[in-house]
Amino acid sequence: QTRLVESGGGVVQPGGSLRLSCKASGMITSVFNSANIEWYRQAPGEQRELVATIRPGGSTDYSSSVSGRFTITRDSARKTAFLQMTNLKPEDTADYICHVQSPSYSLEYWGQGTQVTVSS
Repeated sequence: QTRLVESGGGVVQPGGSLRLSCKASGMITSVFNSANIEWYRQAPGEQRELVATIRPGGSTDYSSSVSGRFTITRDSARKTAFLQMTNLKPEDTADYICHVQSPSYSLEYWGQGTQVTVSS
């Protein structure tokens, strides 16, 4: 059974850091390393926002709101993606959701999300 499980969320003060994980298991592991991996976030009443992308070749993209503060990485051996978040701000508060998309096989999978709250 295919699963994407996020972890690492929590409550932090402004300026703090968190590292989110997205662990793949099941059939999705066969395409994980050749897929695009994205982190989205969604705050209550807001549109879901794409904040970070890593492609199979290793290139990355970030939204302007997180550029310079967030870093997305992939551990191919462990089939796990990470989002390192630094200098967190209250406006970063949201549910953070992992998305794996394989152009070659027309497959995509979503995790259930992990909550990040930045509060003073």
